[in-house]
Parts: sequence; structure tokens; C-alpha cells
Amino acid sequence: MQKKRLSKQQMANRLAREFRDGWLVNLGIGIPTLCSNYDQGDKQIVYHSENGVIGYGPIYPRGEEDPYLVNAGGQYVSLVDGASIAHHADSFSIIRSGLLDLTVLGAYEVAENGDFANWKTAGRLGGGIGGAMDLAVGAKRVFIAMQHTTRGGTPRLLKRCALPITAKGVVKLVATDLGLFEVTSEGLLMWEIAPGYRPEEVQELTEAPLIISDRLEEMEA
Repeated sequence: MQKKRLSKQQMANRLAREFRDGWLVNLGIGIPTLCSNYDQGDKQIVYHSENGVIGYGPIYPRGEEDPYLVNAGGQYVSLVDGASIAHHADSFSIIRSGLLDLTVLGAYEVAENGDFANWKTAGRLGGGIGGAMDLAVGAKRVFIAMQHTTRGGTPRLLKRCALPITAKGVVKLVATDLGLFEVTSEGLLMWEIAPGYRPEEVQELTEAPLIISDRLEEMEA
């Protein structure tokens, strides 16, 4: 079988399948924003955006957008019945009060113990952590969507984060273009794998040792 890494939308779809009916879910900038495109069927998911849009739906295609309605990533989105627009400060009150059931964030690195880094790259002066630290500690759960390796092929799933950490020990689930990984007390448990890949090939691209599930499945691509 031909090897096939997942697209950004496919990674987002895989995490979106884990959302539970009635959840209030924040979607961070980058790949996570694509989760709102996933058809949840009968499940009612309320999407929260850092800039104050609460209760939005799929990203609008070009030519159909409302120029005054965007998510945290600046993408044009649609509203669903019952949606509301909140002041930025009120949006952060929701985040900091612990009302979020989940936040989905992007990352540069994730460690096997659930630490993650997503605000500063190596050699970069300054940097802005933005609302990531609030989301990481304010949400009940943290999922990560990211590419498995850097453009140069360096692993992003590590034993310990090398970059400045956003939050410690908060990540529960990671979707990459090579697999689905759960953070456990024993380490990173791989539940699903990209089409055509073997576990040992994914391990070669991962610094942290992987625990392979006895029920390992191929990811939908």
C-alpha cells in the first residue's frame, strides 16, 4: 500500500470525531480551526473563538464570506443558531473560568509527559504567547494537532520539549499526519497510524518511545 500522510483537514477531522455532544470547544489558530468544518451529525458542539465568536460553524468558501465575521485565525466563518458575539475580555473570562470542555491547539513540540511548546521557536527573539497559556490551563482537556516532523524531518514528539514550554502535563491527545497518540502515564500510546506506514517507520520519526496499541488501526485518509 502506498504511504500517505494525512492532510491538515484530515488531522482536524480525526480530532473532531472525539468531541462529545454538548461540549464547548475552543479552536486555536492553524490546523485546529479546521475542526469546525467536520460534520458532527446530531452532536451539538459549540465552538468558541478567542476573539469572541461563540457558536460558529464551517469556514466559508471564497466569495461567500462575511467580511466582518472571522475566527481566531482570521478565517471567515459561519454562525449557527444561538450564536453570540462577545467582547474579547468576556471571551477570556470564559477561558479562565474553566467553562471550556476542550481546547484544540497547534504546537511546535509535544513531550511524552504531556508538556507542549507552541509560542516560540529556536533562535527567535521575543515572541508572544498570546492566549495559549490561558487556554492550556483553563480548559478541561487539551488536544494538539500538528505535523509529525519539521520541514527538515526533525521529530516533534519528544522525550522532553527543547523549546520554551507553554504548559506542563496538560496534553491528552495528539493527532499528526502520521498517527493518533494518547498521552498516558506510561508514555505515548499510538492508537492509529497513517495509511501504508508501519509502526517502526513512525518510531524512526519520533524521539519519544512509542507504545503500540494491540488494537492499532489505520487512519482514514
